Amino acid sequence: MFPKMITAAMMAASLLASSAASAKELKLADFHPSTHFVLEKVFKPFGEAVAAGTDGQVTLKTYMGGELGPGPAEQYNRAVDGVADLAFSLPGYTASTFPLTLLAELPGVIDAENGTESLIAAQDLLAKEYRRAKLVSLWINQPNVLFSANKPIRTLEDLKGMKIRVPSRNAGLVVEAWGGVPVSMPASDVYNSMQTGVIDGAMIDTTTLQAFRLAEVTKYITVGMDTSISQFFLVMNRDSFNELSEDQQKVVLEAGQDAARNGHKAWAEVATSALEGFAKTEGKELITLSDDEIAKFNAASAEAVDKVIAEVEATGAPARAYVEALKND
Repeated sequence: MFPKMITAAMMAASLLASSAASAKELKLADFHPSTHFVLEKVFKPFGEAVAAGTDGQVTLKTYMGGELGPGPAEQYNRAVDGVADLAFSLPGYTASTFPLTLLAELPGVIDAENGTESLIAAQDLLAKEYRRAKLVSLWINQPNVLFSANKPIRTLEDLKGMKIRVPSRNAGLVVEAWGGVPVSMPASDVYNSMQTGVIDGAMIDTTTLQAFRLAEVTKYITVGMDTSISQFFLVMNRDSFNELSEDQQKVVLEAGQDAARNGHKAWAEVATSALEGFAKTEGKELITLSDDEIAKFNAASAEAVDKVIAEVEATGAPARAYVEALKND
């Protein structure tokens, strides 16, 4: 009897040890401050879904504010190198790595309402671009509009020579086609750059009016033209992903799609509210372009769009097929 009790106890201890060994806490890295809405509206639901779907065997711990290493552009490499298991960033910050992905940001390729669903549906076409890290989630922000510190932009001619922050190379080509001077920088640097006159304005989405306090340094916002729509992603270290069981991997990827939808909704809600607040603020002006000016902006950017698609197609990537898939979804 006594030996049997010992054997049973040893088996129970072995099972507990095995369970503990298989449990995994995933580290998620993000450059945003801990006050950013992405933490509550995207990361926490994502972590809860992963924990629930794996019976607590896989959990999530989020490190905000560049705690695992600073710099928005460096977050992708945090995941690739295993500093973090998961990382949030924008593919536009490492544009040379994601030329196919970034076709979706070009004016007229996707729309603000259904763009994230289009990305989810066409995600398999991106597999080769994510060889170094597993793509878990991909979604869009709201359209990038034109912020100006001091000068109103009412016509295409008004933009000529203005130094405009852009989120990516493709967005820079669009601004250049409009006559502006593109300046690449992350969103976190825009406030000081606009305040000090390093740049005259920014092509950026309106969530930043609150999230990065850009309402304080912006006097005019111009809307109406077809413009770029940036993307956000969650990518996962390949080894970390492969260490999970097949069932756990499935849970993470399904939770990632829900995170994309949550991200889309969150950015849309915050962007709409922030723009409405800006328009009601004394001393600020929301400029909606006339139909004639919209036509001028769109005609100018069309050539840049065609150029980018042709360049990516020439590398052997299915650029036109991807654009058509996004448009037809």
